[in-house]
Amino acid sequence: MSPFLQSLIAAIVVSLISLVGVLVLPLEKRFSKLLLFLVSFSAGGLLGGAFFHLLPEALEASGKNVFIFALIGFTAFFILERVLRWRHCHEVDCENHKHLGYLNLIGDVFHNLLDGIIIVSAFSVNTSLGLTITLSIVLHEIPQEVGDFGVFVVCWI
Repeated sequence: MSPFLQSLIAAIVVSLISLVGVLVLPLEKRFSKLLLFLVSFSAGGLLGGAFFHLLPEALEASGKNVFIFALIGFTAFFILERVLRWRHCHEVDCENHKHLGYLNLIGDVFHNLLDGIIIVSAFSVNTSLGLTITLSIVLHEIPQEVGDFGVFVVCWI
């Protein structure tokens, strides 16, 4: 089988698995009490991954400028949030939730595009690497799509 056909099948499988968010909808009421803890856990995981793994590795590879770039990144996104006036609110009919939904949708488009490029690249090297990469994408896609679906439910319902 050609690498292109293998990567196409893998991309279809990953796309079908990304529909797992729809399966979570009936369980929404049960998980609403856990939502704060799950969001806190995911934020802590992302920050821990960045500060305990990525930044030290980047510091080892490139030098002292890593922390300057991290500070510039935090500051730039803080200013961007203030300029574009994105706000967090706890009301159901808040207009700010719609901004989050659109941002999540745009980010998900780029994320899925990069996943597809990675799958095609891996299968072009060899089949075993392509299957391994596809499995890793599937395993990170499930929690990511459940989270995206939760954001879309909050934003547009």
